[in-house]
Amino acid sequence: MNWNWLLISEVIYVLLLILVCLRVVYDTRSTTKTIAYLLLIVFLPVIGIFIYFSFGINYRRRKMYSKKLLQNKELTDRLNESILRYSREIYTRENKAISGNDHLYHYLLNEGRSSLTGNNNVQLLLNGENKFSLVLEKLRQAQKHIHIEYYIYENDTIGNEIADILIEKAREGVDIRFIYDDFGSHSIRKKLISCLKNAGVKAFPFYKIKFIALANRLNYRNHRKIIIVDGVCGFVGGINVSDKYINKPELHNKLYWRDTHLFIEGPGVYYLQYTFLTDWNFCAGDHLEPNEQFFPFRAPEQAKGDKVVQFAASGPDSDNPTIQHSILLAIGHAKKELLITTPYFIPSESILEALIVAAYGGVKIKLLVPGISDSLLVNTAANSYYGDLLKAGVEIYRYKKGFVHAKTLVSDRNLAIVGTANMDHRSFELNFEVNALVYNKETAAELAYAFEDDLQDAEKINAEKWLNRPVYTQLFEKTCRLLSPLL
Repeated sequence: MNWNWLLISEVIYVLLLILVCLRVVYDTRSTTKTIAYLLLIVFLPVIGIFIYFSFGINYRRRKMYSKKLLQNKELTDRLNESILRYSREIYTRENKAISGNDHLYHYLLNEGRSSLTGNNNVQLLLNGENKFSLVLEKLRQAQKHIHIEYYIYENDTIGNEIADILIEKAREGVDIRFIYDDFGSHSIRKKLISCLKNAGVKAFPFYKIKFIALANRLNYRNHRKIIIVDGVCGFVGGINVSDKYINKPELHNKLYWRDTHLFIEGPGVYYLQYTFLTDWNFCAGDHLEPNEQFFPFRAPEQAKGDKVVQFAASGPDSDNPTIQHSILLAIGHAKKELLITTPYFIPSESILEALIVAAYGGVKIKLLVPGISDSLLVNTAANSYYGDLLKAGVEIYRYKKGFVHAKTLVSDRNLAIVGTANMDHRSFELNFEVNALVYNKETAAELAYAFEDDLQDAEKINAEKWLNRPVYTQLFEKTCRLLSPLL
């Protein structure tokens, strides 16, 4: 009798295994990810199936995170038409600044309805010590509203300093909305959030972690770092709210943290505002719509800058991996030089091939990655990609001064990309991310200078020595690479 039940159980499990494998093949677009999940399911009985249903389902395809700012189709169509008209005006006027990146501009406009904006003031902020002094200043100047959205917000010195300002401004009548990732910002869930709410700050986790959906909700993270003040200025980049990003002796940080952020003042802030409001409506169950308070009109003569800015944003709510596609276009249209910094280098097949093709095509490519990493597994998997790049002539540098966490790209010294997205599967497919693209030689040159300065604290990988490392080392790295789609 027991043998009969055992046989029935085995038959049921085999049928289940076949059905799950068929679902993986049908549902997963990437061949690499398909193979990785199939191996996981077959060689880790039961556990592999659990991991797939927790981490592997294509939520972009299922639209389970669909968010819309406008429900009225007529109003949406009018807004889209005004975006197209404004972008074409800026494109005609600023054609020289965008030259060489026309395909990128058109893609972001057509696919993501990301408006091309002119007359922006853009400041490059290197490291937390330079970012937070300006953040505190702008928050204190807020008169109407403050919108904050962060992956990591810590209950530490800088976290409490910002919270104190938010509480003070809320009591003055400033409308404050705060989105935090429930996983990345777990340290503020109780005490700090309660203090903010008691003072009148509206605060919500982006996607509250519940035990019944724990693994899935851990997997899909809001990795954005956004601040908008009064709809006229904003911050975006790689720096979270945490003391570890601030390199000051009094904080006694053990590790030097190298990161990059942007301050933007002008029409470019409108897209950050749009992104925040759609995220807010999703997590708060609210129905905020565009109005003059969120998108204040400023006449051209009031402009404070001359930079052309556009944004790329994507996540499980978007039709396509917009950020990955925008990086592919930037790589593909570079003619002379690419300078790339990323803390986690687990590229998709398309990104890897694009870099190799560009390098063989004569583009000088320099890639800066961590020498000291906060993830041994990710670093080991990343090592497995370097060989093909080195063969193609890509120069790879490992940062030694501390941990490099910046996510930047400079193309031909006329395009600068700074944002929240790493160059890995998670940022391209699973996380909610946003990157700023600045079509400006001055900003690109400034970011290139910062990159070259970072190389002074980095070690260049010797291609010959790297390619001749022991076979067992390369085998271990390639084994870790099999898990790269899941990292």
